[in-house]
Amino acid sequence: MNKEGFTERSSTMTTSTSQTHGTVVGYPTIARAKRRPHETETRALISRKLAALKGCGFAGDFDPSRTYPGPLYHVPDETLVEPGIADRLGIRSEHDLFGGVVPHAFVATKAITHPLVDPAAAAPAGWSHAFASRIADAVLAGFTVFSEADAHIAFAKLLAEGPVRIKPVHEKGGQGQSVARTEAELTEALAVIDRDELAACGLVLEENLAEVETHSVGQVRVADLTVSYFGTQRLTPNNRGVQVYGGTELLAVRGGYAELTKLDLPEAAKTAITQACAYDTAAMETFPGMFVSRRNYDIAVGFDAKGRHRSGVLEQSWRLGGASGAEIAALEGFRANPRAMALRTATVELYGEGRQPPSDATIYFHGVDEHAGPLLKYTVTERP
Repeated sequence: MNKEGFTERSSTMTTSTSQTHGTVVGYPTIARAKRRPHETETRALISRKLAALKGCGFAGDFDPSRTYPGPLYHVPDETLVEPGIADRLGIRSEHDLFGGVVPHAFVATKAITHPLVDPAAAAPAGWSHAFASRIADAVLAGFTVFSEADAHIAFAKLLAEGPVRIKPVHEKGGQGQSVARTEAELTEALAVIDRDELAACGLVLEENLAEVETHSVGQVRVADLTVSYFGTQRLTPNNRGVQVYGGTELLAVRGGYAELTKLDLPEAAKTAITQACAYDTAAMETFPGMFVSRRNYDIAVGFDAKGRHRSGVLEQSWRLGGASGAEIAALEGFRANPRAMALRTATVELYGEGRQPPSDATIYFHGVDEHAGPLLKYTVTERP
């Protein structure tokens, strides 16, 4: 394990260098009909900024029929699954993409975070019982299930300690989740879940916390820059009045987690960083062929049904995410000021008509998204 708390791994997939030439391309994995305009525009601007940081050109979305100058640097909208896909794209290390490559689909979702209800329970190929054991102290109490029967078993085990949160594994920003306090509520929640999807992708049942604050711990590596950060997420009402993800404020440092922990941080932040490092190290050591350049871990801090203080990693993100605008702003800030060792950045998402960004903001989207409605997304940086 290195001084940042992450495991250094050597393999044939880490032969690239942090080149400062070549071409940056987007790599959309989501079907065109399901892409959200604000996410597409955000990915495009982040790709342009990554190209500038790396000293590369930007050529839009990847076209396999084209020939590009120099090596390619890909910016996928999701974690890439299976090293074979990465090999076909020429992605062999963290220096070839902004995001990550994992060996199995479940590794890229919330499903990875919790154990099965029983070692003999249904699970996809590649499932690791050892991973859940290694991160037990870094996550909340919960189970991942791949059948309705196992969902009822998991619910009974967790209900003894309080209400249970039910989490579809592919939803982002807390969307699609519900809380069950009775078997009837669990049955109602399961009724809207496709059985084939449940068997293939899984479902998470987890202890429900009150008075929750969600933090983000992460690290990005681009060219010769490494930035690590501790952040706090905010919620905001969307155009339907539902509380959704509204952005993240980051305290970022130049370098690894060793540099981050040198700051005067509250105990909750130190605990969150420790839990994120434990989760990350276990994942990298458990699943061969995995590598990432962008890692982000959401940590919930709150109280359980018995009033006990709890902290644990909710999920991982080895892909472009909600905090990526702030991550890019931090990279740009450190590139512009070589003497800067720490700075604050934030990404903000606001819904509704008439929203106006600050004069010094970088705007990622300002308009009407056909799915989300009127939306403003921007980042700001507090100059060091």
